[in-house]
Amino acid sequence: MADYVVGLTGGVASGKSEVTRRFEALGVTVADADIAARQAVAIGSEGLARVVATFGNDVLDASGALDRAAMRRRIYADPAARKRLETIIHPRVRRALRAQCRAAPGPYAVAAIPLLAEASRERDRAGVLYAYPWLQRIAVVDVPVDVQVARLLARDGIDMALAQGMLEAQATRAQRLAIADDVIDNSGTLDALDAQVAALDARYRALAGAALR
Repeated sequence: MADYVVGLTGGVASGKSEVTRRFEALGVTVADADIAARQAVAIGSEGLARVVATFGNDVLDASGALDRAAMRRRIYADPAARKRLETIIHPRVRRALRAQCRAAPGPYAVAAIPLLAEASRERDRAGVLYAYPWLQRIAVVDVPVDVQVARLLARDGIDMALAQGMLEAQATRAQRLAIADDVIDNSGTLDALDAQVAALDARYRALAGAALR
């Protein structure tokens, strides 16, 4: 059981998946909030039933699954709709992530949480996250905003307006960096990224070991 958990976050199209793949290659369990969110609204799930009850049947595609593209357009155009969706999905995601991290072998686990900076605005007087009090450390994958935009346009085939809307719906780069214990610069080469992740892996193993003593 891994009692030491690192929260990994970054803005959209910052390259979090490249980072998590490198942690996994080093034998680290990564609990991915995006995967947990998809499972939370899988066909037949109670979560999907809640989404349909809240937004109507037009959020489903022909197979009965959540139409993610249509839902994404809707929530980025309507902040209130985004909040309603988050109240359904986020508690389920948090429970799934904590269970997966606690069950992980090895000295530490990584919880990849895209919206961690947004959740970090809710802290108690001791600075502990209300939503994720079980995180011991936070690592932020960082790239300049113009790099995010270029990657979004190339990756998703969307227009500039939607790309800008997606960025504006998230915490700013400065807000993410403000919560970071560690910063991973993902604007360089893959070799540079390898070196950063290897160094952090060594650091986290040492910190996890020290926490047990």
